[in-house]
Amino acid sequence: MNPTPEQVLALNRRSMLKSSSMGIAGAALASLVAGEVRAARPGSFAPSSPAPSSPTVAKPGDLRPRAKNVIFLHMVGGPSQIDLFEHKPLLNERDGQKMPDELWKGLRLAFVRDQPNLFGSPFEFARHGESGIELSRLLPYLAEVVDELTFVKSMHTEQFNHAPAQLMFHTGFGQFGRPSLGSWISYGLGSENENLPSFVVMNTGTIAGAGNSMWGSGFLPTAHQGVEFRTDGDPVLYLSNPQGIDPSRRRRILDSINRLNQERLADVGDPEIATRISQYELAFRMQTAVPELMDFSDEPAYIHKLYGTSPGNTSFANNCLLARRLVERGVRFIQLNDQGWDTHGDVQGGLPPKCRQTDRPIAALIKDLKVRGLLDETLVVFGAEFGRTPMAQGDRGPRSGRDHHKDAYTIWMAGGGVKRGFVYGKTDELGFHIVENPMHVNDFHATLLHLLGIDHEQLTYRYQGRDFRLTDVAGKVARGLFA
Repeated sequence: MNPTPEQVLALNRRSMLKSSSMGIAGAALASLVAGEVRAARPGSFAPSSPAPSSPTVAKPGDLRPRAKNVIFLHMVGGPSQIDLFEHKPLLNERDGQKMPDELWKGLRLAFVRDQPNLFGSPFEFARHGESGIELSRLLPYLAEVVDELTFVKSMHTEQFNHAPAQLMFHTGFGQFGRPSLGSWISYGLGSENENLPSFVVMNTGTIAGAGNSMWGSGFLPTAHQGVEFRTDGDPVLYLSNPQGIDPSRRRRILDSINRLNQERLADVGDPEIATRISQYELAFRMQTAVPELMDFSDEPAYIHKLYGTSPGNTSFANNCLLARRLVERGVRFIQLNDQGWDTHGDVQGGLPPKCRQTDRPIAALIKDLKVRGLLDETLVVFGAEFGRTPMAQGDRGPRSGRDHHKDAYTIWMAGGGVKRGFVYGKTDELGFHIVENPMHVNDFHATLLHLLGIDHEQLTYRYQGRDFRLTDVAGKVARGLFA
């Protein structure tokens, strides 16, 4: 029986792979063992691992990378911008009055069904720093570094429920299946450290909503998904050797598994197998790099006092200190998720403890990065999937809460090429609608990529016959907030 042209092609391909030394996977493995880091320089956009299709990559052109690394602080649930960043005297004056008819007409909220009352902030605001930016009294530590921050007070999104809005905030799309922001950046820029992942995730609390899809790689090679680090027990699950297995034996087992994977790759040509080989090797190297990274004993006492850290404990403060240590070691994207900001009820009781947990370590992180000369090349982002309404959810009383608000909320950024002590965008006197410089989530992503030296329209990936990108078919760079 004569072979078909497809069978001949498959046989020739298999023979080529098997006869090329150890095959493509072997070459990749040899490169890893030799210590060659496949990290792309900012702006060069070389993918850092084999991909199932040829990516469309941008030329550096006139894009000047302002940042090399990102620390992305996601306050899961949506902090109330009305009580933290947006001082609205008129809203306070009209506290308890019915929401204006013209604002209520056609409005769709997550939980509120009847026309609600306006809800002025119960917290005092004051101006701080040379910039005179107003902050709530709940943020005394952030007030000390306010002149390092750019506030974007005009964020908006289409999604008003947590999971779709979280997906939108991280993947640019309100449904499951797309790569996250950190994965796109890992894919576009690679890593500066061959012994640690390019994308690390740390969680405080149980992350509800979209869960690990907020750091998933979607259809990108799985080498670019976020790797979860823990501050309790083994830093990375399954990284430690099982009982009775020493490093030399682990090395022999890994070599045997890799040989089988190389044969399988040569047989079927699935690039995910090459990814698996490289990830096994990374995990082996991480066995040495991660314990050293997680050991805070070399940090002086004043650093622990600055952050409010307790070595060995699980806390958001510990994660902030670990984020600085990861940046020092060249990790490209560090994502800190903090659960507990969903204040549908009792803003006065729920918001202060969350601020006490996060305000000090976030300010300490900015101070620490600046002292070490790392803030200029590290972009720190604070934000969430949406904000909270300037109206009360439920009866207007001492335990009032706020519903989800997608049409106008606040994020801030520091370092990494953004202006210092600056406010971008503006809302109306009630904090309900944007009246100046609106920034959609797609615009935010385009701007962040630009700060890293990436043209958001050029960093694409072909999947199922279409070129995909983080910003889909939208996204405008907000150049007005660049330093």
